[in-house]
Amino acid sequence: MDVFNGLVGEQMRIMEKLLYLQGELERCEEIEAQLQMLQKETELKEVQIEIGKMKEELKQIQQIFEMQTEKVIRVYQENELKLSSSS
Repeated sequence: MDVFNGLVGEQMRIMEKLLYLQGELERCEEIEAQLQMLQKETELKEVQIEIGKMKEELKQIQQIFEMQTEKVIRVYQENELKLSSSS
């Protein structure tokens, strides 16, 4: 069960990072829209590059989260099988 608890803790840390990145991405996209209206091309390009990086990082974090979720489910199912067979 320690493995399961450790995985759930890791899952929560990944979820926090995921939520943080989503918030930052939304914030940057709002800045992007404002800069487009102001037509500040240099700053706009910098923000667009940052948005691209964040989207890539978000994608990677989502993949890690999905793999962790599968692992949590697998460990939980294994623990349930062990408990069922020892009864």
